[in-house]
Amino acid sequence: MAIDAQDLRVDYQADVLLEKDAPDAPFPLFDQWFKEAKDSDDPEPNAVVVATVNADGHPAARTVLLKEVTDRGFIFYTNYDSRKGHEIDAHPHVAMVFNWLELQRSVRIEGRVEKLDEAASTEYFQSRPKKSQIGAWTSPQSDEIPDREFLDNRKEEIEQRFADTEALPKPAHWGGYVVIPHLIEFWQGRSSRLHDRLAYTRTDADGTEWTRVRLAP
Repeated sequence: MAIDAQDLRVDYQADVLLEKDAPDAPFPLFDQWFKEAKDSDDPEPNAVVVATVNADGHPAARTVLLKEVTDRGFIFYTNYDSRKGHEIDAHPHVAMVFNWLELQRSVRIEGRVEKLDEAASTEYFQSRPKKSQIGAWTSPQSDEIPDREFLDNRKEEIEQRFADTEALPKPAHWGGYVVIPHLIEFWQGRSSRLHDRLAYTRTDADGTEWTRVRLAP
């Protein structure tokens, strides 16, 4: 197999990112960009790549869905027994990337990870559609399984088990993480590959003080 992508290129001209238009802290700018991504043609603007490392320092990346941004950081939910869950337990630092191609933008985040408390995770879990709750009970995420039938059979068992229950109990292996950022970088595509990159670095423990610099593309 041969793939030649040398001639695939776009001359980015959708927008600019200048210091005079950027706030002193990153969260207001993220809020603005996220709202603009929601209003664009992006089918899932909350899709974000999360990268972790294993005990040998080997990286792994996968896409999850952002569910909330608070003053503390960026929240997503997953199976704690998955590969990413085990790697976060061992090395509670991740990198995240939002990629909004329609707007020719991306946001890169680095930060420390903490589990949400059980009450918050349970509240969100039981707010999900019942099919999603059943899916969380069904899948031993990241484990090797024999075939698709294995999942279908487990799903049927869970559906029967909770046939009369609308809000399922949260599985012990499922819950939320908050990524507490120390770096947030905003990338705006520009013509001739001379893109705008503004990086915010946290300078205090509670995340209210940030420095902002421009990075070369």
